Amino acid sequence: MRLAQSYFLSDNVVAIARNLLGKELFTNIDGKICSGIISETEAYEGITDKASHAYGNRRTKRTETMYKEGGRTYVYLCYGMHHLLNIVTAKENTPHAVLIRGIIPNSGIDIMFKRTNKKKLTNISNGPAKMSKALGITTDLDNTLLDDNKIWIEDSNFPLSGFEIIVGKRIGIDYAQEDALLPYRFLLANKK
Repeated sequence: MRLAQSYFLSDNVVAIARNLLGKELFTNIDGKICSGIISETEAYEGITDKASHAYGNRRTKRTETMYKEGGRTYVYLCYGMHHLLNIVTAKENTPHAVLIRGIIPNSGIDIMFKRTNKKKLTNISNGPAKMSKALGITTDLDNTLLDDNKIWIEDSNFPLSGFEIIVGKRIGIDYAQEDALLPYRFLLANKK
């Protein structure tokens, strides 16, 4: 079942980031449907979070999507070449977002192989840029509502019992000073 738009309207972006683990992310690009179980996320807490693009209430052409009502995508280019997918949360003018850092491929795997030029599932979608490439996500999908038929998230009742949730600091944001250490990253790891 698709997650309702209201699911994304909570002000607690950290709780949403954790709760998205195990949900299934779908894309329908040029009639090709792919999906994967969300396995890693990071929360970005708007204007008070030094790691957020909206820190200090920065409003630019790029960040304007973050200020819209939750339940839509915020896709931006990192280093001018990597497309990164975020899910906007909270009510309008509260620029919270969850970066989707990785998925466990579930459907459309042959399409993912073609998009990534890989032949094995190992490391095909365990990073935000690799995941976006595998799912066909580009900045063309920025500001797409999650009730659209191009990109959406479902609760597929993925069994989390075989996993533990690792909580840690976010990756690659040393510039954020003390906010770099916030426990806003969530990762599904196989139980040993």
